[in-house]
Amino acid sequence: MSAPGGVLMAAAWLTRAGGDEPPVTISRDPARRAAEHELSKPAYHQNDPSWFMRALNKFWEWIDKLLSAASGATPGGAVGLIVIVLAIVAVAAALWWRLGTPRRSPTSTARLFDDRPRSAAEHRAAAEAHAAQGHWNQAVQERMRALVRSLEERALLDPRPGRTADEAAGEASRALPQHTDRLRTAARDFDDVTYGGRSATPEMYQRLTALDTEAEHTTPSLAAPGAAR
Repeated sequence: MSAPGGVLMAAAWLTRAGGDEPPVTISRDPARRAAEHELSKPAYHQNDPSWFMRALNKFWEWIDKLLSAASGATPGGAVGLIVIVLAIVAVAAALWWRLGTPRRSPTSTARLFDDRPRSAAEHRAAAEAHAAQGHWNQAVQERMRALVRSLEERALLDPRPGRTADEAAGEASRALPQHTDRLRTAARDFDDVTYGGRSATPEMYQRLTALDTEAEHTTPSLAAPGAAR
């Protein structure tokens, strides 16, 4: 039986308006329940949208109301709202270009050197090779290792395989106090590039290279224990 036929049949049974029999009267509540029961049958809901489509329609209705309210409260209406959205996108793009991708907090306990010991000259050569190819992350890492290894070779730092960049900068600043701020910046750059997800830049590498060169030719402070040239 078709869905419309079911409704007509239900109506016929409720009214019984056929032949010589008097019509059957029925109160409002039973009539409503009978109609609801009939209309609840699956035959009447075969073409209803799925729950996902209903939820999606509700979502888009909410978005439409939200945008309508925002455009009504924004000077210039919808055009003003579009201008504001474009301005926000432009600011976000500028910040991303200037600061790079969001970076995690650097792991300050990670070691500066790997398990294979190399001289300062070897680290510098590796740094220059990476810089020549535009591999700035590796170039910065190798230049920082060259700086610290050079201080170890000059006996300004005790050789310690497990030393971190922050520890090396703090210890080196006692022998080279005039470079304290630059040593801390170099250690922070190393940690950001190596463990914080930040991309190194040519300027960062040049800054570290200048520090390495100047530190190599700086007379250590006589107040530093064991300081020797």
